[in-house]
Parts: sequence; C-alpha cells; structure tokens
Amino acid sequence: MKDTLHSAKLLFSAGFGAGYWPWGPGTMGSLLAVLIWGVMAYSIESYAVVQLLTMLLTVLFTVLSIPAVGSAEAEWGHDSPRVVVDEMVGMWVALCAVPATRDWWWPLAALILFRLFDIYKPLGCRWIDRNIPGAWGVMLDDILAGVYAALVLMVLTLI
Repeated sequence: MKDTLHSAKLLFSAGFGAGYWPWGPGTMGSLLAVLIWGVMAYSIESYAVVQLLTMLLTVLFTVLSIPAVGSAEAEWGHDSPRVVVDEMVGMWVALCAVPATRDWWWPLAALILFRLFDIYKPLGCRWIDRNIPGAWGVMLDDILAGVYAALVLMVLTLI
C-alpha cells in the first residue's frame, strides 16, 4: 500500500506522465493544464462555472501537491524537471484571467506569458525558487509566474 501511494504521488507530481516528456516537460505540463481548461471552457456553457472550477482545481492541486512534490523530491531531487504539477497550477492561475470568450488566442497568450515568466523568473520568482525549500518553493515560484501572466492578461483585456 505504501509503494502504491508513493507511486501515485510521483505520477501526480509528474502531471500524470507529462513530466516524462523528453523535450520541455514544463511546457508539456502547461499544455496539459491548458487542455484540461479548454475541455471545461468549451463544454461548460457558463463561463462563471469554468472560472470557479479553474480556481478549485488550482487550490486542490496546490494542496495535494505539497506531499506529492515532497515525495518526488526524495526520489528525484529538488525541483526535478519531471515535476510539472507546479506548471499546471501556475498555468491555471494565468487562465483565471482569460476573458469570457471562445477566442483561442487568449489561452494561447496565457500559455506564452506563463512560460516566459516561469522560465525567466522575474520579480521575486527567482528568489522564491532559490530561497524557499521543499515543495512550497517548487510551487510558489510557478504560482507567482501565473499571477504575473494573469496581470498582463488583465491589462490586455483593457486595450
């Protein structure tokens, strides 16, 4: 039973396998989050419900990721490229700012902005990444990158 739970935590941390993608696992985890969001956005009539579900996924995955990423760190080391649940959560944070439209370019803009902020780690993201140990450090820099992407998206909606 303990081995099964450990394996489940590793699979969750790896974004259900997206983290095993050999070329840009972080981008693959982000794409998985966009895919999950897209299925909701294009199949649920009420955009308010989509936003609520996105926020619930963000909170649920954040809470579940702390013990899961802790197990992954014990197995793979700190902030392994295989761990992409942090990218999924950060991506959902960014997608919370996508306006109520079916235009495909908004989630694409969210993806590009999030990946740029995640890769370059500006304005505190790098500090979090380097100074907050364990699973919280792994998660919080991506959450902040998602906040920055969401803020840019909000500004773009005003233009």
